[in-house]
Amino acid sequence: MPQTIEAINHTKAAGVPMIVAINKCDKPEANPQKVRERLLEHEVIVEDMGGDTQDVEVSALKRTGLDDLIEKIMLQAEVMELKANPDRAAEGTVIEAKLDRGRGPVATILVKRGTLKVGDVFVVGEHPGKVRAMVNDKGQNIKEAGPSMPVEVLGLAGVPLAGDLLSVVESEARAREVAAYRQEVATKKRTTAAPTNFENMFSAISSATIEYPVVVKADVQGSLEAIISSLNRASTDEIKVRVLHAGVGAITESDVTLAAASRAPLIGFNVRPNAKARPLAERDKVSLRYYDVIYDLLEEVKGEMAGQLAPERIETIVGRAEVKEVFPAGKKDKAAGLLVIDGFIRKGVNARLTRDDVIVSRTVIASLRRFKDDVSEIRAGLECGAMLQDTNDIKAGDMLELFEVEERARTL
Repeated sequence: MPQTIEAINHTKAAGVPMIVAINKCDKPEANPQKVRERLLEHEVIVEDMGGDTQDVEVSALKRTGLDDLIEKIMLQAEVMELKANPDRAAEGTVIEAKLDRGRGPVATILVKRGTLKVGDVFVVGEHPGKVRAMVNDKGQNIKEAGPSMPVEVLGLAGVPLAGDLLSVVESEARAREVAAYRQEVATKKRTTAAPTNFENMFSAISSATIEYPVVVKADVQGSLEAIISSLNRASTDEIKVRVLHAGVGAITESDVTLAAASRAPLIGFNVRPNAKARPLAERDKVSLRYYDVIYDLLEEVKGEMAGQLAPERIETIVGRAEVKEVFPAGKKDKAAGLLVIDGFIRKGVNARLTRDDVIVSRTVIASLRRFKDDVSEIRAGLECGAMLQDTNDIKAGDMLELFEVEERARTL
């Protein structure tokens, strides 16, 4: 699976040990040994095959093998001598974050050092906060969380990004000061990324790259980041995605107003518009798109992006002919006496007339005759007479290159 390969690559890049959990082993057709053999293709060798990578057979559905998995994780941690001091101010990393309608901003934090307690004042990313409540992985409210413990934390001033660091500080004033400084740094970074002079501005305006604007709202921060990353990867030199706004939570009136002003689709991932946004979207004819699978979202957006590009023109050379003689045809027109050297010549086919390998004109075969009969096609080795559309600049010795053009819809 692509996700498995990506996980292996991330693990190797980070230089950390790997434990392989072979899932769905409850199914009758399960073949864990085949999985182990497939892992060899990616230089992952489990212990049973002479390597140093631990593996365990599990079933998430039947909840079998999970105790063995936990035991192997603990063993690996013991071998690596992973330790943390619980008697200090807590530090942790945001695993996931979302805006909950009833509870406000909520972040899932993995505590790395120290002990996080209810009432602690902290800074996470650009947001200050104070721990109002903590919920463990079993849905239970707890008073404190030690190292390596994942908890849901309530009491944030805003929704942080996945990967942001949480640090406990001594006071709320200090938390606000640090958060304000980080917000200022982030604003400066965004400002310096913008064009700084007229030359850059005009070069950006005159760029031939087409922009596909979108507004994105998602239920959680992790999904939002994955969607934005996937959309950016879908961009090409000819067309790129421009995310006008991305946020966590329900679709609001301001989201609809922004989408309407820029004529951008409004993408909702596991979210819906609130009561005021829905009629506004109908009135302004904003395209609301709802998804619950990132792959479906990406495929539809890529299809629409490709639709904005001009179709791909594919030329196929079908024949070549040499002009042997030129005859008058009517008062102004000329006819060419041709010898078909290669392929065929057909009435209505596109042609390029060249003289000394320089293109004289692009034309179409208007009519075709062999002796006195009108014909539709002449094959290689035969002679014929032809009228060329919109051109009379024909000389003996010129070459005629015949080609067909196929237009194909673009794909990204």
